[in-house]
Amino acid sequence: MKYILIFLVFVAIEVMLRADQQYKIMVTQSKCDSIQHVADSLYGELFPTQIELGRYQVAYEIFAERNPKAASEFGDIISNETE
Repeated sequence: MKYILIFLVFVAIEVMLRADQQYKIMVTQSKCDSIQHVADSLYGELFPTQIELGRYQVAYEIFAERNPKAASEFGDIISNETE
């Protein structure tokens, strides 16, 4: 009888540990889904800004070809006089 009781205690402990492990897996998956959602949101916000930056870079290159002195001065202002 004593051995059956000890066996049942070990089985109960094993069941509780597995349930706890399953809960940790569910919480971890939930956090991963949340992080993925944030990453997707940030990408969605960043994409239009990247497009706009690309347009400004192309415009600056065209400006530098047409008026190198003014483009150089503009570049100096952007690099040294703004924060």
